[in-house]
Amino acid sequence: MFLEIASYLGGSRSHLTDGIMKDFPSCFGESGVQVATDTSRVAPPQNLVICVYHYHSQAFSGFITVTWIKNLMAQGLSIGIETQSKESLAKVDIKPWLFSKRKGVKSLVVNSIRVDIYWDLSCAKFASGPEPLEGFYVAVAFNQELCLLVGDLESEAYKKVDPAPFASKATFVAKKEDIFGKRLYSSKAQLCGKGRLHDIRIEYDANESLGKCLTISIDGKPVLEVARLKWKFRGNQTILVDGVSVEVYWDVYSWLFGSLVGNAIFLFRSHVGSESSALSWKGLQRFKDTPTSLTHGFSLVLCAWKNE
Repeated sequence: MFLEIASYLGGSRSHLTDGIMKDFPSCFGESGVQVATDTSRVAPPQNLVICVYHYHSQAFSGFITVTWIKNLMAQGLSIGIETQSKESLAKVDIKPWLFSKRKGVKSLVVNSIRVDIYWDLSCAKFASGPEPLEGFYVAVAFNQELCLLVGDLESEAYKKVDPAPFASKATFVAKKEDIFGKRLYSSKAQLCGKGRLHDIRIEYDANESLGKCLTISIDGKPVLEVARLKWKFRGNQTILVDGVSVEVYWDVYSWLFGSLVGNAIFLFRSHVGSESSALSWKGLQRFKDTPTSLTHGFSLVLCAWKNE
């Protein structure tokens, strides 16, 4: 089994967050959406799905990031652990697809906290993306307290770690996913932390006679349509999904004015309770700086790469 472990025990700025945020949207400014100046950007060499979880207990309070990776050579995953103040405690890279064994455990001690990471991907089933659909589990425990369990093989995970202390579960707060296409882009994702999976479809119509159009559908139903994209290539609109208010932000500048192979950014931000249904541009700027800055509600970022 090939494992690379990098533990940061000092008080330096988090390497994990900085690396992750290169893949989160960088186009949002305080007074409006700012457009990146590099229009020659090409599609990434690997496909990423990044999931951020917030956890709080007596043993640990902070963030756990699970990154699924797929490239031409292999697939793998990376697990990062950060404190509440964004200090990186550890980062574990697992590359099971390079070898026959696809399950294991890794234990380490960070800041007097014992961290146990368990995974079993031997029966995992995938679609076209890097994140498995079923037949797997990834579990993280702090001081033998199970805090995060991802996947559908819960009974198998419980054989490795006692589920009794599993009283405080990690909260799913953000997800970023790369999607690819020419005219149609699709994803299956949650729009709130504990919500069900939805089929998300983004359709780009480059017909000049219509001024170029954008349509976003949820579970086959159009929920947002934007005409004349050359004048509305960035903006936001509120939609309702299962009775939950979701603010949708889009920036398709690179599709219209950038290189032939470029990416557009779509941000879906759900709101709970009495929280305002609309975020300020300043709030989006904080989200750009770090995905863990918005811990209320849930944020989904789709990075849509236009391949010609």
